[in-house]
Amino acid sequence: MVFSSLFFLYLFLPLSLIAYYVAKPRYRNAVLIVCSLVFYAWGEPVFIWLLLMSTLLNYLFGRLISADPESRTAKVSLVLSLVFHLGMLILFKYTGFFIENLNNWFSLSIPVPNFPLPIGISFYTFRAVSYIVDCYWGKVEAEQKFSRFLLYMTFFPVIMQGPIARYETMQNQLAVRRCNPSDLYEGMMRVIIGLGKKVIIADNLGNIVDQFLANGNIEQQTTLGAWYGVIVYAMQIYFDFSGYSDMAIGIARMMGFQLEENFRHPFLCKDITEFWQRWHISLGTFFRDYVLYIPIFGKRRKYGGLFLVWFCTGLWHGASWNFILWGLYYGLFILIELLIGKKRIKKIPLVIRHIYNKIVIVVGFGIFYFEDFGQLGACLKCMFGFGGHGLTDAVLQTSIMTNVFLLVIALIGCFPILELPKRAMQKSPGAYLTLSVCGTILAAVILIVSSILLVNATNRPFLYLRF
Repeated sequence: MVFSSLFFLYLFLPLSLIAYYVAKPRYRNAVLIVCSLVFYAWGEPVFIWLLLMSTLLNYLFGRLISADPESRTAKVSLVLSLVFHLGMLILFKYTGFFIENLNNWFSLSIPVPNFPLPIGISFYTFRAVSYIVDCYWGKVEAEQKFSRFLLYMTFFPVIMQGPIARYETMQNQLAVRRCNPSDLYEGMMRVIIGLGKKVIIADNLGNIVDQFLANGNIEQQTTLGAWYGVIVYAMQIYFDFSGYSDMAIGIARMMGFQLEENFRHPFLCKDITEFWQRWHISLGTFFRDYVLYIPIFGKRRKYGGLFLVWFCTGLWHGASWNFILWGLYYGLFILIELLIGKKRIKKIPLVIRHIYNKIVIVVGFGIFYFEDFGQLGACLKCMFGFGGHGLTDAVLQTSIMTNVFLLVIALIGCFPILELPKRAMQKSPGAYLTLSVCGTILAAVILIVSSILLVNATNRPFLYLRF
């Protein structure tokens, strides 16, 4: 089950909300647990046992750790939890990749298993890891009530694609939370905005990406055609994933949960470091807090930890060398910025900084898109004028003219335009009423248009579902 489906929007979500609000407060966690298990089992009935086993083991290990954090039992519990969770992630996601490379490197013929990837395993594994490590570090007390921990691990708005909501953020809300009409309204608006990002913008941008990059089309592109295709892909990823995050945060808010933001207009960044402080924030902070300062690199642990973080970031996104290259690519530019220093970077003219980081970001998305290195090489050749097909052609010009309205909306949507009416609403009661009515009408239009598009749409699941 995905958020951008008519079944979810018009049946599962309304029924879940009705059941939640009809239930007495003491039974609402139970309602959410049932809804979450049904939601996950709907898309992944085979591997729901893995999610439940992960939940039970982490609950027990957390209790053992909090009972005596300095004991040998606590250390063993931490290690066993990490081995299980990271082991399951490696088993299902990377075993085939490792064996394929062993066969290639050493001329072996080991059978390559084809394990299906359990939905959401990359996200709920990291939530489990953050919980158990925080228990060991004493940042949180282990949850005593199993039902609350079960809800934390299975909560359906975040189970598939995040954000990687930590127990530290949700702890108090699992026990007591209130949802007033404002939360319900704001949550609903957030869900509709996220839906529009996905269905109206991202899915249509995906059609352009397919035309210019997919199925070997990149080999025939002009220089500007290659840049155009990759830029559109960057926007597609942004609207697709931030759209999902908006819907997840909005659904959670309608049920009384306040989750942290996962995107903050990343394309407004002035350098690469800032880009990653604005993009997929929950993943970046996870690696920063749990990997960056692992004391295994001695005096140079800052730089060693940096490249370990970016190696892991790349590998987390997929079992393919292009993702590892993509991670190290960003690690290199962040290292360069670290060596230059913030004060010196700020002295560089802002226009030059924007041009530099946008070029780096777009090339990075090209690396991210192509798992086949031959196709990646063709893309980079085209982008830097060595593709042999000239600067532009009629196909590019036609695509821009045909999709100009969509492209303008996508470009405008990269900016924080929704913050402007919010500021006006805070200053004047009249402006608040006017803009609330206009916002509600606009949301209704977005919902209707999105629903119409979903009726006849070819199924385009959220892109990060495969990670």
